[in-house]
Amino acid sequence: MTYQHILVAVDLTEECHPVVIRAQALANSCQARLSLVHIVEPMAMAFGGDVPMDLSMLQQQQFEQARERLNTFAGRYPELTADQRHLAYGQPRQEIHRLATEQGCDLIVVGSHGRHGLALLLGSTANDVLHGAPCDVLAVRLKKPE
Repeated sequence: MTYQHILVAVDLTEECHPVVIRAQALANSCQARLSLVHIVEPMAMAFGGDVPMDLSMLQQQQFEQARERLNTFAGRYPELTADQRHLAYGQPRQEIHRLATEQGCDLIVVGSHGRHGLALLLGSTANDVLHGAPCDVLAVRLKKPE
């Protein structure tokens, strides 16, 4: 089975570059389309006394900063055109699944720290994405920063 469209979910940290490189190599070997996604998670509602604070301006700034960071991150991969770079707002698992379905992706690639114990029990984005995914999921082992 060869893949037609691969979606790579990244958090825009330096340790994600090997994940993109692995997905790129797989896409090249399958002659598949490659897309990149970063999810901006909603800010928790903050309260100042009894009055909820309006976080919409902060959230918009957060989204714009994420767009700049995504373009800088993806700039290392000139073959990823603007229409292959996606920025979504929401819960990572849900947004990755939604985008994979909308874009007709048949593989999602994520980085995984391979945590154990309590971190494993609490779950991770890679583990979340795996459950209920609309297609295959490849978890690429991330090296610990030295």
